[in-house]
Amino acid sequence: MSGAAASGGKGPDVYVRPEFVVETLGEAEIGDVERKLSGLERAWNVNGVRKATILIGLVVAWQVYTVALDVEPLMFPRFSTSAEALWLSLIDSDLLRKIWFSVSTLLIGYTTGLALSAALVLWASAQRIGADFLSTCTAMFNPLPAIALLPLAMLWFGLGTASIVFVTIHSVLWAVALSTHTGFQSVSETLRMIGQNYGLRNIRYVMKILIPAALPSILSGMKIGWAFSWRTLIGAELVFGASSGSGGLGWFIYENSQNLETAHVFAGLFTVILIGITVENVIFRNVELRTVYRWGMQR
Repeated sequence: MSGAAASGGKGPDVYVRPEFVVETLGEAEIGDVERKLSGLERAWNVNGVRKATILIGLVVAWQVYTVALDVEPLMFPRFSTSAEALWLSLIDSDLLRKIWFSVSTLLIGYTTGLALSAALVLWASAQRIGADFLSTCTAMFNPLPAIALLPLAMLWFGLGTASIVFVTIHSVLWAVALSTHTGFQSVSETLRMIGQNYGLRNIRYVMKILIPAALPSILSGMKIGWAFSWRTLIGAELVFGASSGSGGLGWFIYENSQNLETAHVFAGLFTVILIGITVENVIFRNVELRTVYRWGMQR
């Protein structure tokens, strides 16, 4: 039989692949579709447990390093010594007073900065000149460190809380305004048209359409503004923290550094870090879980 005939008349260059039939199939292995998690796995799935594990690991590494190498306590005290200094400062109530001074000052500057940024964003969303003004001012002032304005603030407002509030507002205002305006601009045209079809105008349009759609960007800007303002506040208090015979956490760190109380300096730094972690993982985290994560806007 010729090659053409063997291939069904399709020509000598066409090869008909024979069929292979597998008579026996092994048991299919799909894997675990559903199984009960162990207690350790359930605990590890908790966000707070994982972060606490990281913090404990850093603390253990710090303690082992200072003990094993017998580091000079004046240069780098042990964690246990710094923790003891923190506890004694809290019992003495001196540190508590300074915490309240810093936090209350921060709240004034942060809320004022949020209010001003909201006004700027509303103006930028309503008029073209407002958008131009916001983009120009953001390009000018956002890269400018707030602490660089401290000498001017001291001349304008004196050596006191008002100067610290001024530089805190500067550190919040531009970061929040930029993130919020960018979030408003990224809202899809479909959502905008839905709001217009429902007859939403002006402030109702902003509250019901723009803010919910841009909430991830708004929260990111608020977190950045919070970090900038907290850092600026501590830096300003390090330069001058005394106001009417009192001061905040930055002044607590400065005073103890001048007295060579390194353990108390670390106690002040601990307090700054703990407040930052608390605000980030308790306040902002819960807001995100109840809004953008529940709405499916973030993973």
